[in-house]
Amino acid sequence: MPETSRRGLLFGTAAVSAGALLTACTSNEPKEKAPAANSEPAAADDKPGKKVTIGFAGPQADHGWLNAINENAKSRAEKYSEVTLEITEGSNDTAAQIGQVQTLINKKVDVLVILPADGKALTQVGLQAMKAGIPVINLDRIFASPQAYRCWIGGDNYGMGLNAGNYIGEQLKDKPNAKVVELAGLDNLELTKQRSQGFADALKNYPNVKRVARQAADFTVESGQAKMAQLLQAQKQFDALWNHDDDQGVGALRAIQQAGRDDFLMVGGAGAKAAMDAIKADNSVLKATVLYPPTMAASAIDLARALGQGKGVGGMSELEIPASITLYSAVVTKDNVDEYLPTGFS
Repeated sequence: MPETSRRGLLFGTAAVSAGALLTACTSNEPKEKAPAANSEPAAADDKPGKKVTIGFAGPQADHGWLNAINENAKSRAEKYSEVTLEITEGSNDTAAQIGQVQTLINKKVDVLVILPADGKALTQVGLQAMKAGIPVINLDRIFASPQAYRCWIGGDNYGMGLNAGNYIGEQLKDKPNAKVVELAGLDNLELTKQRSQGFADALKNYPNVKRVARQAADFTVESGQAKMAQLLQAQKQFDALWNHDDDQGVGALRAIQQAGRDDFLMVGGAGAKAAMDAIKADNSVLKATVLYPPTMAASAIDLARALGQGKGVGGMSELEIPASITLYSAVVTKDNVDEYLPTGFS
């Protein structure tokens, strides 16, 4: 897991009044040492600091990525001796999750980290926390109002599709009339629409590459297998597959193997360890996965800790944490898989 707490950049100069300058010029007293021109701001680092209680509320961990979110938050909090993590059980029921957040508010935690099951539905409880003086780190699924959070941190769904499309386009750029298919997630989710839009926009850079089919699954192994089987039956020949999610990709690979197909390359999404292992082994159609890093939960704990201690982010000049952070969707291939394997989730 990449460390996010680093020393701050050198920052700022001290202002000196005209009166002080006059005194310095005329006094016989020994000159006081001037403040350092490049003094460091108070940035979060690994040293123990002020005690902070962080409340963490996420959805039910019924998916590999969501389970990794919880594990990243727990393990990051354990790294800091002064951090106490109050973590809820997690629920996909919005009313239940609202109740869990309200319980954390009543406990008067110092900072809240919330990955809402539904960003719009939980906006009001985010506002409630902020009004109670408890700053909120909104993790991934964004609230409907920026007043409901102090800082948002999350993945780049559009960037996932964009980078997947550009990777596939580069692999097929010299192939005339190349065909690609897309195995998307749930079509009623905004994130699915963003991933598909990014993919479509990237393919515009490669006039020889056309998307010839798209099928929506629902992020499960079973749906991935069923929907991929349908795609394979309908498309007797294509050159690449963009699969939005590595969990449903397990099922997609089963369908591909059952059909005896190996005439195309596959790009997955999210960064599951199983996908990275397959990429490293290089013995299947899966050649890359585009990250949607669950390490964002660890970074959310870092941000909450810094916020609770009144510090900025190490490596940045500002005295406060940012208002929003969008993570990059790196493409993991055989060439760089060893670097990213530690971040893979089960």
